[in-house]
Amino acid sequence: MSSKPKQPEAGGRMRVHLPSNLEPTYANFAVITHSRSEIVIDFAQVMPQVSQARVKNRVVMTAFNAKLLLRALKEHMARFEAQFGEVVLPEGTTLAAQLFQPPPSDPTSDG
Repeated sequence: MSSKPKQPEAGGRMRVHLPSNLEPTYANFAVITHSRSEIVIDFAQVMPQVSQARVKNRVVMTAFNAKLLLRALKEHMARFEAQFGEVVLPEGTTLAAQLFQPPPSDPTSDG
């Protein structure tokens, strides 16, 4: 009998412990930067009419792990859209401007 702890099988599932007191963080904005060895993602909240985003979490990972995350996000997005329909992104200006700036006033309107 071996006293070695069992290693997860290659390609097997990893057990993940979620603490019962874990508070979720809402983020609707991210700033992504990198160095030669790491990718840094700052997750933030942007509120309408507020000119500054509040960073709530910073995640630092290797480029290898960032690429695995990108692959997983693509796979999950494909499943999400297959179930709920395509998520359509606005064209043109930045997404932040589309979501958080008031529309320009229409000079031809009566109001």
